[in-house]
Amino acid sequence: MCLAWQMAQTTIADNPARHRYEVSVDGVVAGVAVYHRDGDTVTFVHTEVDAAFEGQGIGGALARGALDDVRAQGGRVVAECPFIKAWIARHPDYQDLLAS
Repeated sequence: MCLAWQMAQTTIADNPARHRYEVSVDGVVAGVAVYHRDGDTVTFVHTEVDAAFEGQGIGGALARGALDDVRAQGGRVVAECPFIKAWIARHPDYQDLLAS
């Protein structure tokens, strides 16, 4: 018996024209994290994952990718979005990104 499966290609990208990070699965936008940027501070205001992709870890991948990008740019984060706020609370290694 031969089992074969294909892993979905997931990418996270900043879309500054739309003020959001997007997570795509096999080229389809599966979720977004909307933000406002003020200098080095990124305020996350809303995160949403399409119902077809819920329960697959897409939201967590989006949060991690967006926060990693902010960190790479030397930025700080304000987590107004309940999802991003809760994700950071569960991942203490990201709490240093929070703007005081």
